[in-house]
Amino acid sequence: MLGLVKAQRVKNAVIVPVGSKGGFVAKRLPAAAGRDAVQREVVACYRLFISGLLDLTDNLAGNRVLPPPDVVRFDADDPYLVVAADKGTATFSDIANEISAAYNFWLGDAFASGGSAGYDHKKMGITARGAWESVKRHFRELGKDIQRADFSVAGIGDMGGDVFGNGMLLSKHIRLIAAFNHRHIFIDPDPNAAASYRERQRLFNLPRSSWDDYNRKLLSAGGGVYERSAKSIELSKQARQVLGATRNQYAPDELINLILRAEVELLWNGGIGTYIKASDETHAQAQDKNNDGVRVDADQLRCKVVGEGGNLGMTQLARIEFCMRGGLCYTDAIDNSAGVDTSDHEVNIKILLNAAMRSKQLQPEQRNRLLAGMQNQVGEMVLANNYAQAQTLSLEAARGAQAMPQQARAIAALEAGGQLDRAIEFLPEAAAIDERIESGRHFTRPELAVLLSYSKMDLARRLLDSDALDDGYLAAEIDRYFPPRLTRRFPRLVRSHRLRREIIATQITNDLVSVMGPTFHLRMAMLTAATAADITRAYIAARDLLDAPKLRAAIEKLDNQVDARVQMEMLEASAAAVEVCVAGLLRARAGGGPLNIRRLVAAIGPTRRRLQSRLAAALGPNARAQMQKRMAELTAKRVPAAVATPVAQLPWLGYAADIAALARNKGGADIAALATRNKGGADNATGGARAGGATVDATVDATAAVYFRLREALGLDWLERAIDALPSADDWHARARFALAGDLRASHLALTARALAAGRHAAPDARITAWLDANREAVAALKNMTAAMQSEPAPDFAMLSVLIAELPRLH
Repeated sequence: MLGLVKAQRVKNAVIVPVGSKGGFVAKRLPAAAGRDAVQREVVACYRLFISGLLDLTDNLAGNRVLPPPDVVRFDADDPYLVVAADKGTATFSDIANEISAAYNFWLGDAFASGGSAGYDHKKMGITARGAWESVKRHFRELGKDIQRADFSVAGIGDMGGDVFGNGMLLSKHIRLIAAFNHRHIFIDPDPNAAASYRERQRLFNLPRSSWDDYNRKLLSAGGGVYERSAKSIELSKQARQVLGATRNQYAPDELINLILRAEVELLWNGGIGTYIKASDETHAQAQDKNNDGVRVDADQLRCKVVGEGGNLGMTQLARIEFCMRGGLCYTDAIDNSAGVDTSDHEVNIKILLNAAMRSKQLQPEQRNRLLAGMQNQVGEMVLANNYAQAQTLSLEAARGAQAMPQQARAIAALEAGGQLDRAIEFLPEAAAIDERIESGRHFTRPELAVLLSYSKMDLARRLLDSDALDDGYLAAEIDRYFPPRLTRRFPRLVRSHRLRREIIATQITNDLVSVMGPTFHLRMAMLTAATAADITRAYIAARDLLDAPKLRAAIEKLDNQVDARVQMEMLEASAAAVEVCVAGLLRARAGGGPLNIRRLVAAIGPTRRRLQSRLAAALGPNARAQMQKRMAELTAKRVPAAVATPVAQLPWLGYAADIAALARNKGGADIAALATRNKGGADNATGGARAGGATVDATVDATAAVYFRLREALGLDWLERAIDALPSADDWHARARFALAGDLRASHLALTARALAAGRHAAPDARITAWLDANREAVAALKNMTAAMQSEPAPDFAMLSVLIAELPRLH
């Protein structure tokens, strides 16, 4: 139970509700009664349990909170309580909703997801499909498209089960070598992918099935289905070969142990139980006594990938050990989160539609038809979350040892805030992290999955405690949560949803952390002292003015068309451009009010679009050659030109805010006027974008050319790379590096403004030449100093500080 609650807490980072988690266990069932008597007793206990919960839960009458009668409360108003069907209670949703109705509980049949008027997870196959997103990504990174190429699988479960059954139908190229459940062991040494797929489909469609229903005529030579109750099982030559067996006969538990250790490409867990522990864990630590006889150690696994459709199939330490030995897996909380995500969408859609019924906009029958009609759209939204989380973890893992200091600081910050317990989550202590950094090792994906989830919970909590969610621009994020037909038909109900703020916080959190990584908001807070609200506003502004979602979507569409590593490099480049812009906006608003996102996007967006269309003309020769080289590299790797071009432009597009400020202020460098709310209002915000389009375009062109060519002429591009290369093993080094980069940016802006003022109506190159001539001696000294520093193997902070201190001497 504790393991399930832990998994659920971390899994819930992708959905709206947070808080306590619990479960239901019937401890004193009738000893000698039949199945029906046991079922009646369980239902009676469940009714008592659910009634007890509602006896202690606040209710709602309209917008008025109704505390439960005769209850002393020590906490704040909280009428949100939902229950989810799980092991043993999978058919109990209607029972829970019947009790909800009897209590006149405000959620109605949204109290328990699923049921007669809810989404059937097995029919949707949503849990398995979500976990399959993880599996596909692992194999994509291994260079294999498992939707088009055959691959070998061993599994835990049977075709009558939701997760195993649905999972084993998600590719027609599955070659299921062996599987087992609580009754049978299935072996098919050399399966035909197409024929075995059809037979699995037949079993899945039966009302109830087991491996004993499998048509033996379709098994390959040496295959069979065996009872787990047998004393021993004799293996064929073919079975011994595919399983790596050294004997002819095995006890059933020994054979299962052998299946778990089979040399297959995928181990698919769709069952119940903990089957894999770390080599230094005891069976008692796995906390699943029933499977002590079959469990294997992580260092015995010979599969390449583990897909965790079921909960708790591996201990966390087993996952870590498996990955350290070269295997690929995330965690159960990442892989099978689609089920709880679907329930979350169902509950929140029902809250909205129930409000529509109360206002007479819908009848119950209409509501049910509308809910059912959105099932596929909800499924697509949920799977997008699974895709995004898996992608984020792969990106974070790909950063390797160089990201360890940032990740370690994020863990320390979450721990210091009392949100994370390293021991409970099996994260290494600081000394062990230092050892990994020194040896060039990094965090595994299962460890990063914990950081990802806690980072999301931290950011969502901070946003809920701020006023950022009341920003009109951010409020539009709620539209992304609901299917389009709801936002079109009930726009006011969507914007006035009871959980409006929680939904917006969740949407923004999932987007920000998925795109920028789990350390981003914690790192930016440490570097800039900005609040989570400030960072979020800056991120949304940077994201939208750079049109980053459109580019990311184009990159993601290249799955299995280009190498996964190339995709990840392009996604990293997109995030880096957004971060450059975010850092600039946060530096500019120092001491100012909250960022006005709408004004920023309106003011800087046109500059970014103009800059992107004319970038090659604006860049200096070296930068232009660098951009063209990158485009050629990407197209040589089969990236379409429509994607390769904007990706190659990214390193320079992140400076659009600087160029917009310089162009708008006719040589000034005050981004704060664009970045913060002030009495100038919207007129000042958009005036530059509207005033005389051709004139504004010419101003942007000239400003960008001076900005980038001066950067190249003074060697500031090399200086920026040198600063980025500085070590940042602790907070102070990271802050010092960030401050130095800020000083460089400020000097660059000031120098550009001065160069723009030199020969105000001259061409950009003429302005730069005039300004360089006026500063001939100082520029020569700067170049000599830069050349001397470039000859050093690794310029340090002191050297670079001296060089940057020289920049203000230029006039």
